[in-house]
Amino acid sequence: MKKLSIVLSLTTRDNDYQAEQAKAAEDAARRLNVDLQIVDAQNDAGLQSQQLLKYVQSPVDQRPNAIVFEPVGTPLAQVARAAAAAGIGWVVLNREVDYLAGLRRSFTVPLFAISSNHEDVGRIQGRQMAALLPTGGTALYIQGPSGSDAAQQRTNGMTETKPQNVQVRAVKAQWTESSAHQTVSSWLRLSIAKDLGISLVAAQDDSMALGARKAFEEMEGENRERWLRMPFLGCDGIPATGQLWVRQGLLAATVVIPPNADLAIEMLAKALQHGTQPVERTLTRPTSYPPMESLSARR
Repeated sequence: MKKLSIVLSLTTRDNDYQAEQAKAAEDAARRLNVDLQIVDAQNDAGLQSQQLLKYVQSPVDQRPNAIVFEPVGTPLAQVARAAAAAGIGWVVLNREVDYLAGLRRSFTVPLFAISSNHEDVGRIQGRQMAALLPTGGTALYIQGPSGSDAAQQRTNGMTETKPQNVQVRAVKAQWTESSAHQTVSSWLRLSIAKDLGISLVAAQDDSMALGARKAFEEMEGENRERWLRMPFLGCDGIPATGQLWVRQGLLAATVVIPPNADLAIEMLAKALQHGTQPVERTLTRPTSYPPMESLSARR
């Protein structure tokens, strides 16, 4: 039997969660004897579309059996249809899409989505804020980029569970440490930064939380020591980065988001080998690190 071939398209390699996605996918591919190719979209939606169209339009004997991708920008509905018409399976990671149901009625190749429950990620972070600011305060909240479903859903979840006595001031970055560092450094130079009395920093991923912390570390003046004693919160909770940073005291807490590229490959391999169609949408469950009871006791 011909070895299955799968392409995994990641948004960037400059992000610890995306690096964990790659590692998890490679482990699954080795275990299942799947030929895996990983491409990096470099946070460029146009480049991602071009990369995937190249695979879809390649000669029949060179086409992959399936494409797994985490969208940088749009979820590439036209590329998805072209892939399905070419006999290539299509899996969307961490994005809400509305075109899969129609494609599943028209084509028999595996077509499905797997996502972290991003609203639950935000809900957990909102509860972490409540545990760490029992008397309220103001939080600087670092969101992912505009147009990101994950960023919006995490914001919605956080807003749902944070206490009313915690006020949020939001800024945006690009899911990387360097972008958050630049964004927060610029924000700290504004006079409003000193007037707000920030008492907690929460970021929508760990790398952005670390970038924000570095921006505060570089500040001078009377507020610097107080700022560095603030809780910093992140998301992703990769063992070698986010969880380690919590144990080192750089972050007060993170939200553990399991990688799902390995699950996508497992589901694809089973579907392609048995000619089945997986369920249209699967959600993975995030957890707090450390557990919420520990945060409440520590406050």
